[in-house]
Amino acid sequence: MDSLQLAIGSFVEEYNNKVQVISLDEDSAEFSAKSTFDHPYPTTKIMWIPDAKGVFPDLLATSGDYLRIWKAGEPDTRLECLLNNNKNSDFCAPLTSFDWNEVEPNLIGTSSIDTTCTIWGLETGQVVGRVGGTGNCVSGHVKTQLIAHDKEVYDIAFSRAGGGRDMFASVGADGSVRMFDLRHLEHSTIIYEDPQHRPLLRLAWNRQDPSYLATISMDACEVVILDVRVPCTPVARLSNHRACVNGIAWAPHSSCHICTAGDDHQALIWDIQQMPRAIEDPILAYTAAEGEINQIQWGATQPDWIAICYNRSLEILRV
Repeated sequence: MDSLQLAIGSFVEEYNNKVQVISLDEDSAEFSAKSTFDHPYPTTKIMWIPDAKGVFPDLLATSGDYLRIWKAGEPDTRLECLLNNNKNSDFCAPLTSFDWNEVEPNLIGTSSIDTTCTIWGLETGQVVGRVGGTGNCVSGHVKTQLIAHDKEVYDIAFSRAGGGRDMFASVGADGSVRMFDLRHLEHSTIIYEDPQHRPLLRLAWNRQDPSYLATISMDACEVVILDVRVPCTPVARLSNHRACVNGIAWAPHSSCHICTAGDDHQALIWDIQQMPRAIEDPILAYTAAEGEINQIQWGATQPDWIAICYNRSLEILRV
């Protein structure tokens, strides 16, 4: 996988969308398209297989109507498998997001508007564990008859706690952050509930310290930082945005830096070292975006780069 290879998806409110794999030539500072492929509905998330050691094929996952796994190539990217978590129908509820387990790259967790989360094992496309709605069956050794949320689930993320394989959290329209353990799915822990019961849209674990995670609620101008050791009470609120926040990304190489981006055309980097003291201002601000920033990624293998998307543009910012 190229160190500066990115995948971006279109957002067209109809069936004909596309995903493009692009790379950056650092010398010329120009992007070039390596491959483009059709994607039926807009992607709700795109993610490369977490593979710092380079031992896996160049795989890419996308969520939308289904979870799809692609093998990136030049000039063609090939669909490897399409995963449908509804065995009783050719249709499944739309997937809002997913996360690829960094410790066990054969595990992917998806979140859905049908109140469920599904954990996939990639070798066979077999459901390893599922939490949510009624009528679920026990699959393999995992007890699965749990409700993930009372309403739609909007995001899911694996934690690095306890070895990084079994713990994950989810957020949803019921305004709660819930934590699960694949080894004990009969229990879940509510880490936080939005005081106004607003839907929580995004969830991101600190990539160096699994005690901390960040979340954002619908139409909110602030990011809430939580400490799982002190449930229900935020340890910090990052509130300098002047319009709703759309994206959060922790630094891959630092436990105290996080980047946030939103409709105010800003990407802000914060230093949270002084928690629980109030964090008044970001340490860096990018204000030159020519539109509402709707997506942000901080490169796992390239910590000097942050990618942002707005309107029809992708920019890479050097930190």
